[in-house]
Amino acid sequence: MKQIGNYFGFEERKTTFSREFLAGLTTFLSMAYILFVNPAILGDTGMDKGAVFVATALAAAIGTLIMGLYANYPIAQAPGMGLNAFFTYAVVLGMGIDWKVALAGVFVSGLIFFILTLTKVRETIINAIPQGLKMAVGAGIGLFIAFIGLKESGLIVVDTQIALPQLGNIQSGNTLLTVFGLLVTAIFLMRKINGGVFYGMIVTAIVGMFFGLVPVPSGISGIVGSVPSIAPTFAQLDFSQIFTGQMLIVIFTFLFVDFFDTAGTVMAVASKAGLLVDNKLVRANRALTSDAIATMSGAVLGTSTTTSYIESSAGVAAGGRTGFTSVVTGAFFVLALVFSPLLGVVTPQVTAPALIIVGVLMASNLLNIKWDEMDEAFPAFITIILMPLTYSIATGIALGFITYPILKIAKGKAKEVHPVMYGLFFIFLAYFIWLV
Repeated sequence: MKQIGNYFGFEERKTTFSREFLAGLTTFLSMAYILFVNPAILGDTGMDKGAVFVATALAAAIGTLIMGLYANYPIAQAPGMGLNAFFTYAVVLGMGIDWKVALAGVFVSGLIFFILTLTKVRETIINAIPQGLKMAVGAGIGLFIAFIGLKESGLIVVDTQIALPQLGNIQSGNTLLTVFGLLVTAIFLMRKINGGVFYGMIVTAIVGMFFGLVPVPSGISGIVGSVPSIAPTFAQLDFSQIFTGQMLIVIFTFLFVDFFDTAGTVMAVASKAGLLVDNKLVRANRALTSDAIATMSGAVLGTSTTTSYIESSAGVAAGGRTGFTSVVTGAFFVLALVFSPLLGVVTPQVTAPALIIVGVLMASNLLNIKWDEMDEAFPAFITIILMPLTYSIATGIALGFITYPILKIAKGKAKEVHPVMYGLFFIFLAYFIWLV
């Protein structure tokens, strides 16, 4: 016990073993929903849900353990919401790219992230992207995820004759179950209950069972069972199409979203934990390296981009201050492998509220956009609105990055635009001219 405390610096950070353990458990419960939501989303590509469940748990465990043991931060990692939706609905189903090729794209983005982290290029890129566009990407992904949840649950249906979304059958039992789950989850979060999204899924599933809308597990074997085989997704990466123009845009999107999501999350959680020194992140490279390694490991295991989770702040609020919090969280992800039989209980109506609520949380980025300045507001709005309307995160990012320099030039602020942004302008413009 003393050796653990010395390694992680319990005394220096004024914490204890029991406090760190409780914080690790709190973080796990706050993000455990990903164990069931991720297989549900990636399963739509044709990937084996059992294998994805195992890949999700192992990727989360590996990434979180590295973050704890190497970077000594109370930050957990797992396949990211938004990036998994982009992987499935935009890349595989939208572009028609095989999921094995998409996994190769995830791996390459993680490798590039790793290389950038070892150089000063990372700082250059972070400083080059304007704050408004960073916030717009987060908010747009939130709307994208929420739209998927609304559609999967039946709350929204797409009329094939007019190709427009409409309100679904609100009297349907499955739709009402989604509405119930959405309200319950929102109430849990409003009451600041740690793990509110996870508990919301549990309550929704139980109510669904009571009304015959969700299958009831058959005894203990329907809850706890053997670990599914990971063979269907393990090391299935296909690099044959990785250098096509279409895949390069996909890789950039994976990289861009993970890059800023991780940087923002690590800074936010570290600040809340009081781990910033002179407003700078100590061992920042170690934290970002952990994320890059987790993404590459996750791709090999068979899941979309692994990233740092803002839910880690729940563990910090519970007292977590060191990497031992992450070690505990990672251990719980390993233990969760035996709960794969519950995948049959997690229907679209159970996962939809989680998707919609996560969308709400991500949309909070809208507050940080300068809506009173058109040269900032227009590119941000284009980025946000086109993600759900085109069903593509990449399209929203591309058009936002194209319009930003144009409006800045028109306003006489050309010199305020970083050269990197001009480079991206021409790259995305070429993409729309020759590749779309």
